[in-house]
Amino acid sequence: MGIIKLNKVKVYAYHGCLIEEGQIGSDYLVDLKVKSNLTKPAVTDELADTVDYVHLNKIIKEEMAHRSKLLEHVGQRILDRSFVEIPELEKATVTVRKINPPIGGDVASVGVTLTKKR
Repeated sequence: MGIIKLNKVKVYAYHGCLIEEGQIGSDYLVDLKVKSNLTKPAVTDELADTVDYVHLNKIIKEEMAHRSKLLEHVGQRILDRSFVEIPELEKATVTVRKINPPIGGDVASVGVTLTKKR
């Protein structure tokens, strides 16, 4: 078993319940951690034998481009699509954070973390 991580993928997106959030947008950070059997690629040194983090990054960016009211919703879409497109995944955890949320306080970010297992 092994772990592949994408840390702090920065994306500009338009998520949120407020109308203004859908018009103005804001910065988001996404972390994605996936578990898979990495024994074979550790020996073969072949990209075809592992989980391609470029593919994972593409999923993050494309799903973040589709507006959601809730971070929970976009996070679940990232997990669901990852499991559909990458059958080698055994477990994945995603964290989606909104930077400087409009909540009337000095808050660096708000976020949600979701986990899915095969």
